[in-house]
Amino acid sequence: MSAALKEIQDALRMNASKEAMAAQVKFLPGVTKSYGVYMPVINDLAKQYKTGGFDLIEQLWQAGHLEEKMIAAKILGCIAKKDPQRSLRLVEKFAGLLEDWSVCDTLGMQSLKPLRKTHQREIFALAGKLSKASDSWQRRLALVLVEWYTRDASTHEAINELLYRLQHDEAYYVQKAITWIKRNLRKHK
Repeated sequence: MSAALKEIQDALRMNASKEAMAAQVKFLPGVTKSYGVYMPVINDLAKQYKTGGFDLIEQLWQAGHLEEKMIAAKILGCIAKKDPQRSLRLVEKFAGLLEDWSVCDTLGMQSLKPLRKTHQREIFALAGKLSKASDSWQRRLALVLVEWYTRDASTHEAINELLYRLQHDEAYYVQKAITWIKRNLRKHK
């Protein structure tokens, strides 16, 4: 365990509260490992440790608590440009280990944010692959990864292909993502 990981875990334990845990239980059904820490603390820790690099990101993700995964996803968003291919591989790796919508959406919305313009083709390829996964969180992530592109009319055809593929998906959180993406497509016609 690195010193940075230990410091982060200590900070998470110190900032844990019953109220935050109750909120997580209410809004994130199915979360099995959590400290019970509010988002501002998570955001502050991600900013504080953004220089921790890819090794810290992997250590945080492997530690497995909700907050650790959120911090890992946020740090990845800060350093993705340093190694775009490694960043894409990490998102694909982490996609198979998702358990809730909050980590899924943080991974999809923030981790590859610096690469949206330079690696659009690779992001859409990853989304296409994830849209065929048996795991519903991976299918949701496929849509979340392309949400930002709803602002760009030139990508709407590719987004609609993903929507078509997933339109009959029975998973609740996939359907929620479909509704979200369709609403955003209508806004940006």
